[in-house]
Amino acid sequence: MAGLLGAFACQVALAASLVLRVVDEQGAALEHAAVALRPVGPMPPLKPGKAEIVQQGKRFKPLMTAVPSGTAISFPNLDTVRHHVYSFSPAKSFELKLYIGTPAAPVVFDKPGVVVMGCNIHDAMVAYVVVSDTPWVGVSDAAGAVRLEALPAGDYELEYWHPRWAGSANEVERIPLRVSGDDRHTLVIGAQP
Repeated sequence: MAGLLGAFACQVALAASLVLRVVDEQGAALEHAAVALRPVGPMPPLKPGKAEIVQQGKRFKPLMTAVPSGTAISFPNLDTVRHHVYSFSPAKSFELKLYIGTPAAPVVFDKPGVVVMGCNIHDAMVAYVVVSDTPWVGVSDAAGAVRLEALPAGDYELEYWHPRWAGSANEVERIPLRVSGDDRHTLVIGAQP
């Protein structure tokens, strides 16, 4: 019986979720905010996966991507013109010289931090990847919402970053947060107009 209760308690602890509503100082929904939850206690093992940032219409899609460290990101070019994708960011410096189609090897983002990318041919093209060494990452949608699931209940640091946020120097900000069940919180980020 004690083993059964222990197993039930573990399932309940893993059933926590967090829904964040990200807003600016005026209360308007803020899209493209990257968030991550870092547990105060032991860090679970990362399960890096794969992601894709497409170039289409001389734009990167999506504009903002948040991934766990070790994630391999491919950069398919769906345009009929060649792009030259690059980043000089300390968290990941790379270069994909002029190409159409999809490069043979994805780029592995293996160091936490903010990566700003551009196209060497089309200066207006910009995108961001926020890399975290925690498995719980997300990006706010057009309604400012982001949902993180399968969280153990406990104390965390909520890390966040937004490209328009006043004072951002490509470093994430952190605030303490307790997750105890199906929690809902509002995160106010002071975005520039």
